[in-house]
Amino acid sequence: MEITQHCVVGLTWTLKDTLGEVLDELDEPIEFLLGGDDLLQKIEEALQGHSVGAQIDLHLEPEEAFGDYDENLVFLEARSRFPKELEEGHTVEGHALPEGCNPDAPQDLLYTVTDLYPEHVVLDGNHPLAGIAIRIHLTVASVREATQEEQERGTMGTGFFKIEPQAPGGGLLH
Repeated sequence: MEITQHCVVGLTWTLKDTLGEVLDELDEPIEFLLGGDDLLQKIEEALQGHSVGAQIDLHLEPEEAFGDYDENLVFLEARSRFPKELEEGHTVEGHALPEGCNPDAPQDLLYTVTDLYPEHVVLDGNHPLAGIAIRIHLTVASVREATQEEQERGTMGTGFFKIEPQAPGGGLLH
């Protein structure tokens, strides 16, 4: 079956920065909905017309991937406002930031704790891959028609490098 809009594609990949350093490797296929919110536009475009077994190499500039790094999305907050068990790498939803945090911090972002100091916490609202040009090697493992329910939902729930809130010790990228 050929890949078209509104089909479900199982993908594996190797994601590298422009220096060739591996950022992520997906050995077991994960399903993504084309025509929904799961994949970056450039990846969807590249998959069109391919079928199972296809291998695609892409180079994505920051604006085609996770955007440019915005230093205005980095906030320094008082350590005392956060739980003791907070660690670097934890994420905090903007609407759940503790009382007294900077009112200029957008509430619709997910903040990653990038640094912990005795008196301060550094929160970064940028995607961890913002500002980075990436190279991705994709392999198409499966292709099938999306169900009506999947199309209505607009996602398989497995967005490409979507950051999700996590419990302490959880992973960052999915």
